[in-house]
This record gives sequence, structure tokens and C-alpha cells, in this order.
Amino acid sequence: MKTLTVEAADLAWDGGPPVLTGVTVTARPGEILAVTGTSGAGKTTLLSAMAGLLPPVGGKVLIDDEPLGDRDHAVSLGVVLIPQDNGLAAILTAAENISVAVIATGGTPAEARRRTAEALEPLGLSGQANQLIEELSGGQQQRTAIARGLALRGDVLLADEITSELDAANRQRVIELLRAEATRGAAVVFATHDPEAASACDRELHLVDGEATWARP
Repeated sequence: MKTLTVEAADLAWDGGPPVLTGVTVTARPGEILAVTGTSGAGKTTLLSAMAGLLPPVGGKVLIDDEPLGDRDHAVSLGVVLIPQDNGLAAILTAAENISVAVIATGGTPAEARRRTAEALEPLGLSGQANQLIEELSGGQQQRTAIARGLALRGDVLLADEITSELDAANRQRVIELLRAEATRGAAVVFATHDPEAASACDRELHLVDGEATWARP
């Protein structure tokens, strides 16, 4: 499994002012790293840089010792992102959204069917597998996006505010599934504004006023 390292990174969008400056953090295999902070603190910005979507203005992002390139490069290195806006295709069913992603990353159709079923079941979505995304509730869509991310079995799993629309029971189940990913050996980064969810993680990096400080190193 792989280690993701951010070294002295300055992060900004489209030439704008820095959102974060001098961020240094390592996400290690087998652990869940919580990234916390208020809305607008830079959680999505940091995960975007970790996912290859936002090149640092200064500093660097590494997977093991290899500099991270764009999103395609990150995918090839096993970096999976579950985005805050779910990123699902509305014209596909829940199962199709997952299967297409598995096949796109090298899985066979048979593997895609198996992993799709395995990912939907613990999230209580087996009965919605053949429903179009637009027919699902917001919480069901969020759980489908989580299932898709889990089905990809990445070396690095980035989860951006993925429990925001879930009830307490489903939030707890998702945290258990993230823990299972870490136990499998993945490096898991979980951006959340929920103190209870953050407390279930191994370490906590807090973002405030454009800087990253350790709440629990």
C-alpha cells in the first residue's frame, strides 16, 4: 500500500489568493486521518490537491516518493476520491455507476458485478441497485457514491464530507467501512466537520485561517 505526503504546499484556485499555506501532512497506510475545520477552511481544497485535481502553487504532493501529477495520474496510482457532491451520473442506475467505475480502472465485468453487490449491501442499498440516481434521495445518492469509492479498493481513499446527509446510524456505518478500508491497508483521509466522526479517526489535522495545525498528531 502507498503513503501520501503533502510537503510545504501552498494551495490556491485559478490564480486566486492562497486558501492554505505551508501544509505538511502524511497519510499513512492502515490509518484514518481526519481533516477538520469550519466551512470554507480549505478541507475540499486540501483533498483536491491530494487527488491530483489541484496542483500546488508551492511545495509538492507525493505518493510514496513519486510526485503526483494530474487526476489521471492519481487514479493510476490508486488514489480514490469520494467527492462532496457525489459526482454520480444521473442517467445511470446505482449499480451502473459503480460497475462503470470498476471497469474503467481495470476490473473485469465479472469483478465489477461482484464488487458492486459487495459495496451496496453494507450500505443498505441492495434494493436500490437498479434505480436511476435521480430517483434516489439525497442520502441514498451519498451512500451510492460511498459504495462506488469502496468498490474501487484504492491504495489511498479520500472522502470529502461524505456523512453530511446521513442519519446517525448510517454515519456510524460509514465510519466502520472507512475503518475496514484502513484495516485492509489503505491510507484513508476523511474531511469532516463532525467532531464525533473525527474522534473515531486515528489522527486529526485542523484547518483554520489558511494554516494546518495538529489537533491530534
